[in-house]
Amino acid sequence: MPLIFCTPNGWDMSEHSLLTEAAISAGIVPSSDSEERLWFVTEGEASVHYSLAHTKTAEWLKQDTLFAVTDAGGSTVDSTLYRCRSRTPLALEEVCASACVQAGGVFVDRAMQTILENKLKESSYGDSDMIAAMIRQFEQKTKRAFDGTQVSNTIQFGFPRDNDKSHGIIKGKLSLTSDEVGSAYTDVTSSIIDSCKELLGARLVQHLLLVGGFGESPYLKKQIRQAFEKQGTQVVTIDEPSKKAAADGAVIWYLAQLVEGRAARFTCGILGAVRYDNKRHKDHESKCFTNEAGEKRLEVFIVLIPKNTILTNDWRSSWSSQATYNSAPTASKLGKFKDELYTWQGDGPVPYVLNRKGKLPSGLIKSFRIEANLSSLCSSVKSDTSKVSGEPYWVVRYKIDVLFRSMKLMARLRWIENGVERTGPATIIPSVKL
Repeated sequence: MPLIFCTPNGWDMSEHSLLTEAAISAGIVPSSDSEERLWFVTEGEASVHYSLAHTKTAEWLKQDTLFAVTDAGGSTVDSTLYRCRSRTPLALEEVCASACVQAGGVFVDRAMQTILENKLKESSYGDSDMIAAMIRQFEQKTKRAFDGTQVSNTIQFGFPRDNDKSHGIIKGKLSLTSDEVGSAYTDVTSSIIDSCKELLGARLVQHLLLVGGFGESPYLKKQIRQAFEKQGTQVVTIDEPSKKAAADGAVIWYLAQLVEGRAARFTCGILGAVRYDNKRHKDHESKCFTNEAGEKRLEVFIVLIPKNTILTNDWRSSWSSQATYNSAPTASKLGKFKDELYTWQGDGPVPYVLNRKGKLPSGLIKSFRIEANLSSLCSSVKSDTSKVSGEPYWVVRYKIDVLFRSMKLMARLRWIENGVERTGPATIIPSVKL
């Protein structure tokens, strides 16, 4: 039986690896079966499946329609922009990297807690237990009914004997103005709207589907509509309770698999050496080095996956690599190959030429490690004489493929043996352990 983890848009292989280890440690799946039985889907993708299952898509979803899905939950708000690739059969693809902000409903509760602590600091009802009781009632009732039009909003927290008129407490009810309640939403709604605007950009997006438990907030719906409907984007909500959009949507996703292309969130690549080009690299000649073959080389960041690349199940990127030895290597000496994958998470353009002896540019993050055993390449080792030292050396050449399959980045080894292409396994491992 498969186990599906539905995770925030901002999570990647590091968090997935932690969840995989937890599932194995808990005895839910054996280690040998984890690759086949554990599946990961973003909350955004689960939500689009739930939304389309519970809206009248025939009325608005046509081929090439652009639409966004915003899943406003308790902690994170995940937004994704989709294009309808075909209507029959229904197929979608992401348009650009999805967005994820920490602006869920819990942050409204925290803001309200601060408001109440300041309002009641001189009141006998301002202790932590009373404030906690008020926040519980606010979350369960007041917040869910608030739409910004009420002149007075009450939090029922006590008994008829509880009174402090100077602080707005009468018979166990605290009265708040619409402005006071609205101020608890200010930062959250601004973050959500800014995130959605950045995602949509200048594109003509016809519909924005708002789902999630916090997405049911009348006030949030009103703010989202005011922000986007004036620019021609219709905000669509669904009749079904959408607080279960991620959970139910994950099951629908597993069965339907409507999304055929997903956008890379970061630019990803490796550090490699390219042959020096006098025209292209003349400003960086001081950073060059000479390899054993006598070639002038320059260390650069080689992009394998540009940000916003649409990754489909037939996507592949490859690069050539080699390992050199001072003596003829045996199979055991070839051993394990390791190479690092980096993501560019900085501002501005992706760096190209690197300082071989210096530090990496700020924003170039070591994110993943590829491992493979080279022992099977023993018969492919070639010998040569160094143009630098005049001494013999041995080299093994191979290629690494990075593939996107079943929502995961995977890798494999390729090499030529006696004129025939061979392949072998490789593994991608997060560089950062959580």
